[in-house]
Amino acid sequence: MLKFNTFSITARCEKTGQFGIAISTAVPGVGSLCTYAKAGVGAIASQSFVNPYIGINGLKYLKKGLSAEQVKERILEEEPVPSIRQFSIVDKEGRAVAFTGEKCDMWNGHFTGENVAVAGNMLVGEETLRAMKEKFESTTTELPLAERLLAALDAGQAAGGDKRGKQSAALYVVDKEDYALIDLRVDEHEEPVAELQRVYAVAEKELFPFARTLPTIENPAGIFDEQAQRDLGILLDEE
Repeated sequence: MLKFNTFSITARCEKTGQFGIAISTAVPGVGSLCTYAKAGVGAIASQSFVNPYIGINGLKYLKKGLSAEQVKERILEEEPVPSIRQFSIVDKEGRAVAFTGEKCDMWNGHFTGENVAVAGNMLVGEETLRAMKEKFESTTTELPLAERLLAALDAGQAAGGDKRGKQSAALYVVDKEDYALIDLRVDEHEEPVAELQRVYAVAEKELFPFARTLPTIENPAGIFDEQAQRDLGILLDEE
């Protein structure tokens, strides 16, 4: 049974409607099984003795119009062993809920607020989660959601993070499309949160400008806006 003793933040940007999750743990590849989000629907982090179907089915229930609290209750009704699970949910209205089973290891728990939920287990203490929530809520919505999430994750790491150490971290953000706006992972590193920040800075220059040219639901052929053309050094022939 795969166990992610971890700390995470699940959030919605009240300005843009984007959803995102930032997460770190002392197990490789945390981003592969713990982060679930869908544009216009919501976001879910599933951790501890991770059950991917909490995220998969939870998003289906959110899409049907259930609130975060209703989805939480439905998940707990369906879950055979809730005592070992931990998850956070933020819905399209910014309502946030979380659950921590009584058999999660060491210090464990969660905090919620408008548009945000933080959760963790096997942590040095509650200061990790409090630091994350306070950092997120103190940052301006003028900053991209991704940067607010990274700042919160860094604050959690600085406050102690995972009691066992550090190994992987991930950032997952959705905007308006069926594909992710940002899906960055550090799967094995001595300083995964710091490395994730470095990767994000590289992606700002070398990935995100290209991503603005991808096909969208409204424009299936893709759009090369003027800023993207300048960033990529591409000049399109005008007809």
